[in-house]
Amino acid sequence: MDNLYKHSNIRISNISTNFIRYLYDEIQWEDRLIGITGARGTGKTTLILQYIKNTFGNSYDALYISMDDFYFTNHRLFELAEDFYINGGRALFIDEVHKYKTWSIEIKNLYDTYSDLKIVFSGSSALQLHKADADLSRRAAMYKLHELSFREYLNLTTKHEFKELSIERIINEHHKLTHDITTGISILPKFREYLEKGVYPFFIESKGQYYNRLINTINVIIENDLPSIENITYQTTDKLRKLITLIADSVPFKINISELSRKTNISRDVLLRLLDLLNRANLISGIRQKGAPTGHLTKPDKIYLNNTALLFALNTNNKLSKGTIRETFFMNQLILNHKINSIPKGDFYIDNKYTFEIGGKSKTKNQITGIDNAYVVADDIEHGYRDTIPLWLFGFLY
Repeated sequence: MDNLYKHSNIRISNISTNFIRYLYDEIQWEDRLIGITGARGTGKTTLILQYIKNTFGNSYDALYISMDDFYFTNHRLFELAEDFYINGGRALFIDEVHKYKTWSIEIKNLYDTYSDLKIVFSGSSALQLHKADADLSRRAAMYKLHELSFREYLNLTTKHEFKELSIERIINEHHKLTHDITTGISILPKFREYLEKGVYPFFIESKGQYYNRLINTINVIIENDLPSIENITYQTTDKLRKLITLIADSVPFKINISELSRKTNISRDVLLRLLDLLNRANLISGIRQKGAPTGHLTKPDKIYLNNTALLFALNTNNKLSKGTIRETFFMNQLILNHKINSIPKGDFYIDNKYTFEIGGKSKTKNQITGIDNAYVVADDIEHGYRDTIPLWLFGFLY
């Protein structure tokens, strides 16, 4: 256990607190059992270590462990936690829980046994607590860490501290907001940077190897993370890789299950299951039509790669469609806190209220004329006019 403390203290001491993700202030850290999920590479570990550093320093009251540590090849989590508690520890932070087969049962038992032990755990976005071996859904306060927003990217790469904006403020005040934000900053070049290499915070230490690291991350998700959660064979991981590559070259992918099944040589039921896995792993996002049923056995209307960085990393075409990049960005920035559907007129229907048509700076409102609460979202403009709103401003929603 001494080595675990040593490794924990090293990780905590080396973590920077200069930039902290949006989720930090949303988490009710006083809760006794907290779960944090999110796509690999979004900064879950950093968030946890920052909290430990700010709250406990290098005190022995807190311990950070990762379940992929070799220690847990011949030690149980419950035994470690029991030893930690007996020696005065009161806050246990458990990373990569999906790498440990009986994590849910043992965390439940710890929660029920030690009423003054705080437990924070993190794991893959593909975790489904209601399908875990123990019912943690009634006990754990769950949070999901999304990819970097454009607002966060600006705060990380400039000296600004821009605040989050509601969708209502963006719609109603975009004229004033864009003038305030763009004072002293060239917004469009920064927006291009973000779209290509700014979605995952590891761009800070991997500028020259960003796409290589991202592709390696995708491989880890498909080859290690998903098989640790679902019963997936090597042949299935190969199909997942083939499927996401096909989607990457075709997005936004208007779903034709029969055609997709033929191209991938995967049966319909298996195909829908694989699409659900990729969606849960935050590699793709399926958008359904308004009023369509949900569930992995019903096909989405459109499929996007989850964000623009994945699009640039995985797409093998010589030239990416600007329309695809724009729609992918818009979808990604809104999907965290808003309901998104597709509709016959317009590109996106948000919160059962707003219709948005995405396009370039010359985009008109012709396709959404006569629709209430309908707006054009235009790329390549700093400032909007009337019902035309700059695309980049939707990167300030979280």
